[in-house]
Amino acid sequence: MAAEKKTAGKAAPEGAPRGLKLNSLRPAAGSTRNRKRVGRGPGSGNGKTAGRGHKGFWSRSGSSMNPGFEGGQMPLHRRVPKRGFTNIFHKEYSVVNLDQLEARFEKDATVDPQALTASRLVRRKKDSIKILGRGELTKALQVKAHRVSAAARKKIEAAGGKIELL
Repeated sequence: MAAEKKTAGKAAPEGAPRGLKLNSLRPAAGSTRNRKRVGRGPGSGNGKTAGRGHKGFWSRSGSSMNPGFEGGQMPLHRRVPKRGFTNIFHKEYSVVNLDQLEARFEKDATVDPQALTASRLVRRKKDSIKILGRGELTKALQVKAHRVSAAARKKIEAAGGKIELL
């Protein structure tokens, strides 16, 4: 009876190495090191100045430099000439071509920003959607977009579709 109590609930799962238990798990030998404890007295080997040397900027607390600092020399990002112009009112369009509409939509379907997002033709949220004229269109579609190229407009209307600008 005493033998039953000892082994009850202690059987290792099949295929598990003998003696492997959660309380006996250890990292591989040599794979971990103790952290360096600086400023903890002369016996540690990193006491007194704590590995920072004597005096100077780097020995002080709070000493750090911004990533672009080059020792007082004019930093690269200020030496390089700036050219060009950035239009702050620039609009970015999600572009969709007619061959994509042909493949994804049925006849007489309404193609609007929500439908394009649902069909995963437009993934990232941009300012507007523009329809371009690559490919052929054989189905009449009701297209609602912010911009439509002249070639796309011609092909959509030739196929019997309608265009509404948002």
